[in-house]
Amino acid sequence: MSSSDEELSLSLLLPSSKVIALRSALLDWFEINGRHWIPWKLKADGTKPDSGEMLCVYKIWIAEVMLQQTQLKVVLPYWESWMSVFPTLPDLANANEKEVLMRWQGLGYYSRAHRLHKVANIFMNLIGSKRSLNSCFWPRDIETWLALPGIGRTTAGSILSSAFDLPQPLLDGNVKRLLARLFASSKPPKRDLFRLWLISEQLLSPLKPRKFNQALMDLGAMVCTPFNPRCDICPWQEYCSAYALGKQKEFPVKEPAKPLPFEVIGIGVVLNHHHQILIDQRLEQGLLGGMWEFPGGKKEVDESIEQTIARELKEELSIEVEVGEKLIDFEHAYSHKKLRFIVHICKWLRGKPQPLASQKVEWVSPESLENYPFPAANTKIISSLKKYLNTDKLTKDP
Repeated sequence: MSSSDEELSLSLLLPSSKVIALRSALLDWFEINGRHWIPWKLKADGTKPDSGEMLCVYKIWIAEVMLQQTQLKVVLPYWESWMSVFPTLPDLANANEKEVLMRWQGLGYYSRAHRLHKVANIFMNLIGSKRSLNSCFWPRDIETWLALPGIGRTTAGSILSSAFDLPQPLLDGNVKRLLARLFASSKPPKRDLFRLWLISEQLLSPLKPRKFNQALMDLGAMVCTPFNPRCDICPWQEYCSAYALGKQKEFPVKEPAKPLPFEVIGIGVVLNHHHQILIDQRLEQGLLGGMWEFPGGKKEVDESIEQTIARELKEELSIEVEVGEKLIDFEHAYSHKKLRFIVHICKWLRGKPQPLASQKVEWVSPESLENYPFPAANTKIISSLKKYLNTDKLTKDP
């Protein structure tokens, strides 16, 4: 830390009396109102852990990675399904990639699933199969966790405080919003991370870190919500600068919104003479790495969508097709761009499919599509395709 950072740290220190008051108010609120039912925060028998008692690190690690950019209510059924298939570290490490992606399908940000699988094998080498079943053999230092792919400071801090009751601060989206309002931060959270981390660290209860961190996240998720904060029931109301100003809805300060790029994507559902469908597996790199999809690509300005599909299938798969009728047309938004998918039924003419821009290509039966992990946008295509195949159109040339 530089001398200027040290000076800033000292200037941001909260009075001990305020820290004690904030901790006490939050923990009292949590005892009555907190989310004490979260399954990975409980012991194997479903009871709450005592102070300092260890919980299952594996279950918490999986949950915390799932919770990255995903809400608890969405994560819960995925976590339960995951645990039914991969209940222990060896189960995950010994699974193949397809099994892992199938269990993750629909949760989004698929690189998280790849990293979980990779880290599982790292832990197998670090801890061992039998020892991994006992939490006391898992790493308790934050440096080891931060060195792992996909583990940042918040995820590592939450794992260590939840599993071992260690005093590690965290700063997830709910906590950023909560602290930005509490101190009426004049900067967007991304530009004020140093101060927010420092406050989170200062507020953390050294005696009850697991309870305090969960209470902090619960208060942000249940009371200090993004659009309609319930200030009337907030235990920190009297300490909140945004509330005192009457401007709690104006905090956190937002970054200027940037318009999402828009692209038109032509997709070909290619059928061969045996009524099989051609799918390809994306490269490991990127947002949807390792997932399966129907081939296609971005439409150029000077071409029709039919020309786009024919060109993309030639360039990426080395095949020639006859582009037939449109199957479906829909839009899908990602965090970084908005896409319009235009999907056409295609007849395979010639050329052996080659994975020139993907890992693998396969001809599959319509019934077996459900055995492959597809991105969420592809579910609409599959649904429309099933309706198409249930008509007499299959007996005709596409």
